[in-house]
Amino acid sequence: MSDDPEPAENISGGSAGGGYADTFDADAPATRAEAVVDRLGDLYWQKSYGGRDAFECLVRTILSQNTSDVASQPAHDALMDRYGGGPDLATALAGADQPELAETISSAGLYNQKSERIIDIAERIVAEYGGEDEFDAFVREDDPETVRDTLLDMTGVGPKTADCVLLFAGGRDGVFPVDTHVHRIARRIGLAPPDADHETVREHLERDVPGGKCGFGHTAMIQFGREYCSARRPDCLDDPEACPMADLCDQVGVDPRAGDVTDPAEAGVADD
Repeated sequence: MSDDPEPAENISGGSAGGGYADTFDADAPATRAEAVVDRLGDLYWQKSYGGRDAFECLVRTILSQNTSDVASQPAHDALMDRYGGGPDLATALAGADQPELAETISSAGLYNQKSERIIDIAERIVAEYGGEDEFDAFVREDDPETVRDTLLDMTGVGPKTADCVLLFAGGRDGVFPVDTHVHRIARRIGLAPPDADHETVREHLERDVPGGKCGFGHTAMIQFGREYCSARRPDCLDDPEACPMADLCDQVGVDPRAGDVTDPAEAGVADD
């Protein structure tokens, strides 16, 4: 779509990220998690995702690990400028010189580790699938659990990275990737137990949010974390009514009266 409200620095890449505007019923949410996602959709965007090249999406997500999208986007652009001109990106990266690749992606941080991972994964994809087109077909068409397990078996690919590939490339409904923002916000609002790890948060969100809403729930929740619900000083700390999610939030770990913010896990375990 030409007028995409999603910022380009988000992992999905705004209008260039393969997503498209969509409309979802928000009249009668069945769970509080769905109500939260509906509110996020009203605040930011309602989109469906899918259509990105699976291998490039995998590389892009690896580059984003342990850094911001603002830092990793230039690394992705530099990588594509240097290696993306041929017929197959996986083949090009499988044969890349590691120090040269590390220098190319240096803005993303941890560039030696990430360059080694990218080359290892590229070599595996070329060996097992033949190239990026065949890998892309696997991600889009195979059983999603099989795809997820295969991705998790790759060097340096964790649950969030695997789920981003399933969502942004595979276009799979019911996939709610959990990054640091989603992990914090879901527990702070009370959508998952305060002491839940990333996988437990994912299980709660994918259970309680309709499949088609999981994609924009993920990206919009990240934006909400950046604008309102930061780790150290959420807006509700100064003014409980300043947050558009105030009436849906348990404020786990946030004490406006004392001016304190702690990780939800340190605030005690609430009823699930």
